[in-house]
Amino acid sequence: RIPAGGTSGPIPAGGFRAPGNGKYPIRATVTPDANEVPIKRANDTSSQDLYVGRGAAMPYDTYEAEDGVLRGGATVVGPNRTIGDLAGEASGRRAVTLGTPGSSVEFTTRRATNTLVARVSVPDGAEGTIGVYVNGKYVKDLNVTSRYAWLYGPETGPVNDPAAGPARHVYDEANTMLGVDVPAGGRIRLVRGSVPATVDFVSVERVAPVANPDPVRYVVPNGFTQEALQAALDKVRTDITGTLVGVYLPAGDYENSSKVRVDGTVKVVGAGPWFTRFHAPADADNTDAGFAVTANGSSFAGFSYWGNWTTRIDGPGKVFDLANVSNLTFDNLWIEHTVVGVWGTRLQGVTVENSRFRDLFADGVNFTNGSTRNHVVNNEARTTGDDSFALFAATDLGGGDQRDNLFDHLTATTPWRAAGVAAYGGQANTFKDVYVADTLAGPGLTVSSLSFGVTMRDFGPGLTTFEGVTLDRAGGHFFGAQTFPAVWLFSATTLFRGVRFDHVTITDPTYSGIMFQTNYVNGRPVTPITDTEFTDVTVSGAHRSGDQFDAKSGFGVWANELPEPGQGPAVGSAVFRGLRLYDNAVDVKNTTTTFTIGRS
Repeated sequence: RIPAGGTSGPIPAGGFRAPGNGKYPIRATVTPDANEVPIKRANDTSSQDLYVGRGAAMPYDTYEAEDGVLRGGATVVGPNRTIGDLAGEASGRRAVTLGTPGSSVEFTTRRATNTLVARVSVPDGAEGTIGVYVNGKYVKDLNVTSRYAWLYGPETGPVNDPAAGPARHVYDEANTMLGVDVPAGGRIRLVRGSVPATVDFVSVERVAPVANPDPVRYVVPNGFTQEALQAALDKVRTDITGTLVGVYLPAGDYENSSKVRVDGTVKVVGAGPWFTRFHAPADADNTDAGFAVTANGSSFAGFSYWGNWTTRIDGPGKVFDLANVSNLTFDNLWIEHTVVGVWGTRLQGVTVENSRFRDLFADGVNFTNGSTRNHVVNNEARTTGDDSFALFAATDLGGGDQRDNLFDHLTATTPWRAAGVAAYGGQANTFKDVYVADTLAGPGLTVSSLSFGVTMRDFGPGLTTFEGVTLDRAGGHFFGAQTFPAVWLFSATTLFRGVRFDHVTITDPTYSGIMFQTNYVNGRPVTPITDTEFTDVTVSGAHRSGDQFDAKSGFGVWANELPEPGQGPAVGSAVFRGLRLYDNAVDVKNTTTTFTIGRS
């Protein structure tokens, strides 16, 4: 037991350290090195069984630019943790700049591919190309743009105006079909084209279009307009023969300028997210389009959605804005350049699986208002502008308990605001086998009972469980002087209880590993942290930050005693069983008289 006001003892010379691949820890010797370069974790790939390890098993391989072969003056930037910086906002906090003509970075593929995705930053206002070469031969240009990146000014409401203040959200992704098959062991080289560019990583996969599963039972739209798709959906809905079950979307670019209505139970199947692609109007910004689903039992699979959002506006911009529906399935979707991927109010039995959410201005998936028995399984989110995956137990739009939801095998990397995974109230919900890395401004994982000004359900008494979680280089600062840890526990408006962590690995957090904090109103704490337990937790590499928040950094476990504006010290207690702390500036910091950290 760490007494109130006490701190931990000296750091051992060797011990338990989390490996770079984010799996369960292995024993290794720790040799602290101030010049050590952060290790990135490669994504799980389809060569592994789907439910092995932590994080999503997606069908693509990812290659970090700084691990490639650099030529012609290409330079590695980083590492640092600075918002608005090319290194600070990169995966692993390093990237490669192709600044001079002829500079390049080359990758050798582990498996065959015919596609390329690159996470790239180009100067604000720029549009241009990067040359793509395969085995030394030019194959095509990759189009890159700054249109969906570069915001400025107030951290809670940045805008597209450099005069508004400092920059943030400086990366976007670009993708292309290569037009050639690249075998395993092939070399893909990116060469600076018409504009300087900084490459963070590339993802590659081999794809082929999926055929109509049953031409007799699946209607094909008469063209690629929104009207043609609506007519096909309505044909299935009004079929009185019982023959038609769905709509097949052949490869092509589909127009989408408003919500497509799905008023009957239907299966919507595309040729795959690389081939069946929905687009909001290219000559407009911030179009509220997507799908309005009112029928139970529908499914959506095998297509992508490309929005035209260039800033965040709360309310519109949800590709799937769901309410009062059940037993829906979303499988193998790719959603990019919009506000939210899937938002659900009062949902039951909904599954979101095998999907990718990228470059959004808010959440990837968020379920709220009494949503129950839903599964969010094997999905990856990159560069979201709010929590990548969240349960938000509000009741302002109806609904009772928010319970029995499963968030399983998820990967969230480089979210530029908020957390990778978040739980705001609820009962009997489970998050397992989660991997989060490189959060920019928020925690890796948030557990908060703050109401945000709406009515909320408490945590508990049914347990909220986090099992098998890896957090690399997580944490940040936001709301002025507020610093966030890798795991943030915030007791606020409603009861904070019934929270369990099991097998958690935290490596190299930006400020601290685990931080307890309590909300105060009129100088008094609102609710304490109670009935909260941790089992088999490892925190390593919590170092002093050296920035303006240095005094709030370097703690493996911290009961926050520093009053943020209008706040006060953490209140309550937590129990740790099997807590391992290594290579931290301070292992445990608790100078409060109001919070107890128990250890056994």
